[in-house]
Amino acid sequence: MSAIIVKTTLDVGFVILIGAGLSFLGLGTQPPKSDLGTMISYGAQYLPTKWWPTVFPSFAILFLILGFNLLGDGLRDMLDVETEGI
Repeated sequence: MSAIIVKTTLDVGFVILIGAGLSFLGLGTQPPKSDLGTMISYGAQYLPTKWWPTVFPSFAILFLILGFNLLGDGLRDMLDVETEGI
């Protein structure tokens, strides 16, 4: 059961990245609803002069994925009691 929990937390990062990528391409969430990928897509139009509409949603994606990966790593260390004595 512990392997399934760890795998699920690690896969959440991939789901976030795929969802943001599809929204960036215009295939995900449509404009009345907000998504990190659409925020990056709209901010990319103003990149030479205004960098913050693109950078801050990108950092949000980065920290979300990093947080879920660290959670999965911590759960793996906590639930893996077989190698505790080695």
